[in-house]
Amino acid sequence: MWRWILRQRRLLLLLQAPLSSWGCRFLALLCLISLAETHPQEGSLTLQDSRPGLRNSSNCSSLFGSSSLSSSVSSSSSSSSSSLERHARSYKHLEGDVRWRRLFSATKFFLKIEKGGKVSGTRKKNCPFSIMEITSVEVGVVALKGVHSGYFLAMNKKGKVYSTKDYSDDCKFKERIEENGYNTYAAVKWKRNGKQMFVALNGKGSPRRGHKTRRKHLSAHFLPILVP
Repeated sequence: MWRWILRQRRLLLLLQAPLSSWGCRFLALLCLISLAETHPQEGSLTLQDSRPGLRNSSNCSSLFGSSSLSSSVSSSSSSSSSSLERHARSYKHLEGDVRWRRLFSATKFFLKIEKGGKVSGTRKKNCPFSIMEITSVEVGVVALKGVHSGYFLAMNKKGKVYSTKDYSDDCKFKERIEENGYNTYAAVKWKRNGKQMFVALNGKGSPRRGHKTRRKHLSAHFLPILVP
């Protein structure tokens, strides 16, 4: 090995020195070719050993490439799961059981159905006619019935809120929990110009016409209060 290195150094000196004839140049070229053919493995090792930085950089790039790929996959999976959690809305807690509740509106009235069937609001916290029996008839759909009056809450095609002893499709309301924690009750059967109509109590405690109500109106927001 050391002889080959010595011959290589002499050859480099010969090439760097001024030559007087083309013959010497040709001789030096032949010697260089013979050195390359005689020690191909040593030459390749010398070349590889002189470039450790390139090998390390390639390894680092592959390492960082794989880590960035795994991090991007994990971030995309977490964002998709969070978007699914953000858009999914569960109504299982509204299904199956019969609940007795007082519906307290955001306008500070308790919804009541009197013995004669009149629907209105009251400020009295312990009014017996404000106790409602909320029965789930479908997933997210309920029927509201006055416990002491025996009347069902209903809404007709014109959006008028009324009560009836006979259960029908007018008595079905879609129950939904809003962002503020209150519930809204929209008629299942009837809509006005493609828009839902909601049960609502105005500032005087009187029922509003369904076509004048919107989901965002506070008069249509009710807080179910547990009956002791």
